Amino acid sequence: MTTTQILFWLLSALAIVGAIGVISCKNPIYGVLWLIIVFFAISGHYVLMNAQFLAIVNIIVYAGAIMVLFTFVVMFINLNEHPEIPKNIYVKAAGIIAGLCLLIVLVAALSRASENNTQLRIDTGVGLIKNLGRTLFNDYVVPFEISSVLFLSAMVGAVIIGKKEKQQTV
Repeated sequence: MTTTQILFWLLSALAIVGAIGVISCKNPIYGVLWLIIVFFAISGHYVLMNAQFLAIVNIIVYAGAIMVLFTFVVMFINLNEHPEIPKNIYVKAAGIIAGLCLLIVLVAALSRASENNTQLRIDTGVGLIKNLGRTLFNDYVVPFEISSVLFLSAMVGAVIIGKKEKQQTV
């Protein structure tokens, strides 16, 4: 086995353990921490695929900003106050059936995976920041700027909605 294959399997195992940790822990804060581990493992996969920009963006945006937001939301709404709703036997059965269907699809996909298709060429330049920046700012500059204005308006709207009105005292 090559070093790339060993790293791939280690990162895959870390992502699977992290995902199991997300769905199995009772404390929502620990679930968020497990999800951060999953995001770091996914970023490692991006590095193995020679997509360094996606790896950095995944760490900054998802493992950084989104997880901090999730942590604040979980701490703000305090999920521990609400009692757990008992689940119906049919809901549990549907979840088990859906999980088994997903497992069958994954096993079928992995059994047909070819060894030749998993080989990566490092010298292709695919996924490098230079190529992404050239495409983004030459071909897609208008949609990029429109999306930035959309995000700005969403942030302004979130601040206005979240701002509490001051009560006037007489």
